[in-house]
Amino acid sequence: MKQKQVHNSMIPYLEGQVILIDKPLKWTSFDAVRKIRYLTRISKVGHAGTLDPLATGLLIVCTGKFTKKINEYMGMEKEYTGTFTLGSVTPTYDLESEPQDHRSYDHLTEEMIKEATQPFTGSIMQTPPIHSAIKQEGKPVYLAARKGIDVKLEPRPVTIYAFEIVKIALPVVHFRVVCSTGTYIRSLANDFGAALGVGGYMSSLRRTRIGTFHVEDAETMESFETKIKTLTASSEGETNT
Repeated sequence: MKQKQVHNSMIPYLEGQVILIDKPLKWTSFDAVRKIRYLTRISKVGHAGTLDPLATGLLIVCTGKFTKKINEYMGMEKEYTGTFTLGSVTPTYDLESEPQDHRSYDHLTEEMIKEATQPFTGSIMQTPPIHSAIKQEGKPVYLAARKGIDVKLEPRPVTIYAFEIVKIALPVVHFRVVCSTGTYIRSLANDFGAALGVGGYMSSLRRTRIGTFHVEDAETMESFETKIKTLTASSEGETNT
């Protein structure tokens, strides 16, 4: 991709920066990358780990020479908070599709719900959702899944360092998870609901940490845009003085 002419105030981003973004709901991770490319006029921009559109929270975006560190950042452990809704399932394991197969959850107790986290703590084998961007024969499997084509994905090893139930307001269960890269929280929701015998899906998700990077230190897209426009205007003012 040919680099557009970059404004003087954007030189630090051209050389290399790590930008922490609090990704908005319904934005794809690439939406954020595309917006940053547009604002900075820098083509060498990438993110270190996808967040689904229905998730919010920490997205690491790298520019310039720091794009070389993307794989390093992607390999760091991650922390999430959010909610599972028990008593039904969805084909996508989240609210991208409609809940179905409704079951009673009235018999569930706090002890039962908290004990059900134990088999999912430590090194486990997890099957990714068929509605995911994992590729088979060069194409994302969700394309086949959307067409109703039977998709088979093999379980893969992941590590759940912590799986904590922080609040229960049935059918909604609030959780905190610390996990290795490659873990699908949607799959965890589906498997957790199956273990309880009532089904479950992920109803909200927020990534709060990647390695030593915390969402509290992240910028919103609005604040980042304001900062870039202010930098540009300030630089132009100095040039015209």
